[in-house]
Amino acid sequence: MIIALIILFSLGVLAVAWVLGINIYVKHSGGKNIINEKDAPSIEGVDCVLVLGCKVNGDTPSDMLEDRLLCGINLYKSGAAPKIIMSGDHGTVSYDEVNTMKQYAIDAGVPSQDVFMDHAGFSTYESVYRARDVFKAKKIIIVTQTYHLYRALYIAKELGLEAYGVASDYDVYMGQTQREVREVLARNKDFFTALFKPKPTYLGDAIPVSGNGDLTNDKS
Repeated sequence: MIIALIILFSLGVLAVAWVLGINIYVKHSGGKNIINEKDAPSIEGVDCVLVLGCKVNGDTPSDMLEDRLLCGINLYKSGAAPKIIMSGDHGTVSYDEVNTMKQYAIDAGVPSQDVFMDHAGFSTYESVYRARDVFKAKKIIIVTQTYHLYRALYIAKELGLEAYGVASDYDVYMGQTQREVREVLARNKDFFTALFKPKPTYLGDAIPVSGNGDLTNDKS
């Protein structure tokens, strides 16, 4: 009985060490390409800014998403990239992150044709994969909060994209401790996802980000 408990305890310790080890590895690997917002315009040849989606309340972005949008718009206006991809969940008619994101950018003065919508960015992995394969981006700047940025940049590296990250931590967010804990598990999940590289839920025809973002519009 004692030997069995020792074995179970040892396995538990190994499992925790494995999870924490992957977490550290993903953070270290992804964190290498995090840059300051003010330095982003000095990077040459960037195809687009990829803004990762987050919760919306009807047509209103959540606080976290609004900060991501503000950061992405700032980068566009500073000349860091000529186009923006708004990638998020638009899996149902009633829930639509990407049109809210695009409209926010338009209201801030970004021309509609420079804003692409990725309606099938259902996960971080799928958003990055589709930026590469659907929108044909090769060099991107990813925008999200720091805790999330490590994983997004790690995925991009594993998918062969040259990616830099700018953190949109303009505020302190409720529930951040819980998000940090969940992110440890998400980093482990996407470590293996990026290893095996499954196709995303949807791919479809190519819509090169060098073209017109209005091709992704689904509303008149």
